Amino acid sequence: MYAIIPAGGAGSRLWPLSRRDAPKFLLDLAGDGRSMVRATVDRLAPVSDGALVVTGERHARRVADQLAGTSAEVVAEPSPRDSMAAIGLAAAILDQRHGDVVVGSFAADHVVRDDVAFHAAVRAAVEVAAAGYITTIGITPTEPSSAFGYIEQGAPLADLPGRAVVRFEEKPATARAEEYLASGRHLWNAGMFVMRTSVLLGALDELHPGLATGLRRIAAAWDGPTRETVLAELWPTLDRLVIDRAIAEPLAERGGVAVVPADMGWSDIGDFAALAELGERPPAFAVDADGAWVHAGRPVAVVGIPGAVVVETPDAILVTTREHAQAVKAVVDQLDGPLDHLR
Repeated sequence: MYAIIPAGGAGSRLWPLSRRDAPKFLLDLAGDGRSMVRATVDRLAPVSDGALVVTGERHARRVADQLAGTSAEVVAEPSPRDSMAAIGLAAAILDQRHGDVVVGSFAADHVVRDDVAFHAAVRAAVEVAAAGYITTIGITPTEPSSAFGYIEQGAPLADLPGRAVVRFEEKPATARAEEYLASGRHLWNAGMFVMRTSVLLGALDELHPGLATGLRRIAAAWDGPTRETVLAELWPTLDRLVIDRAIAEPLAERGGVAVVPADMGWSDIGDFAALAELGERPPAFAVDADGAWVHAGRPVAVVGIPGAVVVETPDAILVTTREHAQAVKAVVDQLDGPLDHLR
């Protein structure tokens, strides 16, 4: 398997730690001395034959610096075109170089605490993908979270370590998430997809032919002298699509998508509530403030606010609670005009 690692997005729910110029995949949020993207490359090394990290031109140099000493290759995209174009480009490049191979897409800014379970799930997904399925790794839910998408499992696959996917659902309301947790049939969608390049590109040929043609033309020029010219001409014309809606959901309706369930201590660190779960940073002074989490360069006192979140950076301060962590993105959406530099 060749690993594809999309490294994009600003992680705006982690503002002001994560910014447009310093997104969360470049940060050491897990506290292990590595950026998120470096940890992802290291985690995949035992189960992959190489890695392509797809990121924006703005971050390509810093990503390359953080991956020094690894065999990972940085693929710089001129502008954001969403996950389908990023993953499709890397898959098309690998298909051009190696023919029909198995590739796996794994986000650059997630945490996995159990590498052994992760590696076992990836190997199982590769086996299923080799049989022609688009295969996702679904996370066993631990709570009725409305912050994640869900995957409904169907029947086990004959002679393969996976199950059919009935359908995908985007972030449901809490009541529906409680039903999903009780059913035992639903998994969290972690956005991990493993498939043969022929299956991925073939699905694009059928469902999004313009995107497929553009990606194939760019890939054909990638290792030659016309790369920059072809990329500049074609990249801005590519459709902006996410991989779930572009190919995973339509193929699931036909029985072409499978899932490998896994319990690996996964987190997408999607907001401060999730970040706090990795390890509390208690305030210097706390009174009646269980679960408070503080990131600051000075002593902070929290009194009477359970679950408080206080984040200080040199140019901004955030005060919220774990309960309202998902709403932090709304602050970033308001930072325009004279405050645009804070994004």
